[in-house]
Amino acid sequence: MARRSFLEEGEKKPITSSNIRKLLGIFRFVLPYKGIFSFGMIALALSSATTLSFPFLAGKLLDVASGKTDFFLTSINQIALALIGILSIQSVFSFIRVYTFSIVSERTLADLRQAVYQKIIWLPMSFFDNRRIGELLSRITSDVGTLQDTFTTTLAELMRQILVLIIGVTVIFVLTPKLTFFMMLTFPVLVIGALVFGKFIRKLSKKTQDQLATTNVIVEETMQSIAVVKSFTNEVFEAARYRKSLVEVVNTAIHAAKYRGLFISFTILALFGGIVGVIWYGGMLVQSGEITVGELLSFVLYTTFIGGSIAGLGDIYSQVQRSIGASERMLEILDQHDESNSSHHSLKLSGAISYNNVEFSYPTRSDITVLKSISLSIRPGEKVALVGPSGSGKSTIVSLLMRFYPLSKGTILVDGSDITTYGLSAYRENIGIVPQEVILFGGTIRENIAYGNPLATQPEIYEAAKQANALEFIESFPEKFETLVGDRGVKLSGGQRQRIAIARAILKNPSILILDEATSSLDARSEQLVQDALEKLMENRTTIVIAHRLSTIRKADRILVIKDGEIAESGSHEELSALNDGIYRNLLMIQWEKQS
Repeated sequence: MARRSFLEEGEKKPITSSNIRKLLGIFRFVLPYKGIFSFGMIALALSSATTLSFPFLAGKLLDVASGKTDFFLTSINQIALALIGILSIQSVFSFIRVYTFSIVSERTLADLRQAVYQKIIWLPMSFFDNRRIGELLSRITSDVGTLQDTFTTTLAELMRQILVLIIGVTVIFVLTPKLTFFMMLTFPVLVIGALVFGKFIRKLSKKTQDQLATTNVIVEETMQSIAVVKSFTNEVFEAARYRKSLVEVVNTAIHAAKYRGLFISFTILALFGGIVGVIWYGGMLVQSGEITVGELLSFVLYTTFIGGSIAGLGDIYSQVQRSIGASERMLEILDQHDESNSSHHSLKLSGAISYNNVEFSYPTRSDITVLKSISLSIRPGEKVALVGPSGSGKSTIVSLLMRFYPLSKGTILVDGSDITTYGLSAYRENIGIVPQEVILFGGTIRENIAYGNPLATQPEIYEAAKQANALEFIESFPEKFETLVGDRGVKLSGGQRQRIAIARAILKNPSILILDEATSSLDARSEQLVQDALEKLMENRTTIVIAHRLSTIRKADRILVIKDGEIAESGSHEELSALNDGIYRNLLMIQWEKQS
């Protein structure tokens, strides 16, 4: 399996000042909602403060019941009513906190998803060469989901637990300093145990996440290639491969669970053992008259709150680590250099093309030179065919014209100007492509044709379909142009998909047309219909045809034979056919023998 350049999903990052800054980098998406966020934080603080008054009043209730009246509320009924009032106020603040944080998190994460998606679709082709689609989808789903937990729950819980810890410890130091000091002696045992167990458990958890990610890749690959799986009758093999991966995940998870169980048992023993010790010592202080029974009860309740906060901070710490990893992966995308800063001014080209000593190596295979000093000129309206064996560089030539990749060396001129001087979007609007493998979107026929020009009217869409010889089959469907084509156009035949693609290109009305063997896999009738549509599409346009079936390019003005990244032969069909031992002539002979 290829090495993954992205950070692993679910990876936890250490909490350092640098990593915290990365997490705060995502918080810039909260700034538009800082007013309601601040209101939620105030509600959170007030909710925590009112909660912490409960143990104090509960202790005073017990003291008043014992006959002590040194508090301004002198009856059990008064203190009980105060407790109910505090709980009511606390519930209101809690509602405000939950509601405001939900508003902020949902809107923030929608903005974040939009920003990441917009960034992804503007990234250059070289970015996608190194990434799986599943990885990119995971950035918008899993990583944003992790950050959603942070915005809605983790952040609020972190602030609440810190407030409880600070206020609670302050209060018990003031009320019962001796008992508080005694309680603090139990902390080192808990902290050391948490550090030892926590580090080991985190390693096992990461291993589980890694194995689960590998398992998800199996599902992703089989779902995307389900036709191949069924063609080779490998359902049993894939199910077994998935089962084997799941067994590894389960074994690791159970192993981790064993140590989590031991850690929980240790925590319970140490924590409640400490509580027993504190109650014992508190009882001694009550017996000696240094504190009251009510103060002891308040102390026990406060320490319960504080102990819960300390335990909760462990989970929060782990969640913050995951959030840092998620934010780092998101920023890895958001900080990429994209193509969106290109000028989008209107541009109309005539289609004169010139390659001057162009050399190229793909970024992922920089040691292999795909094109070697390619030089060629194409006049406006000229039809040029590129032929040659697979891997010779034909598709690379048109990819460079589309500006999918920067050149390694040389220049490409269109209408006499370097293509890099044009605004990218405006430049690409002048180029249309009909690929060999047509991919349609899962909407209607009308939507797929209109993809060539989203502002096109229904009459324009109708006319484009007519010119593409697609009207006959479209109107044979009950829903006509509103017919759903299915995922990637699966409900249409190959010839029908090709004609939809041609209609889309017609609607775009490009100056330069690229045809990547658009009839190679069609039956005779479909091929004729598509070929007729292509003839109309090519009229008065500069056309580059990538051809495998040489019978389709006899009418080309010029044929370029590409071999090993170089132009080996150039001429018309008649000229190249007449060359003894010529590459084109040999290719013709091979195809003629196969057909006969």
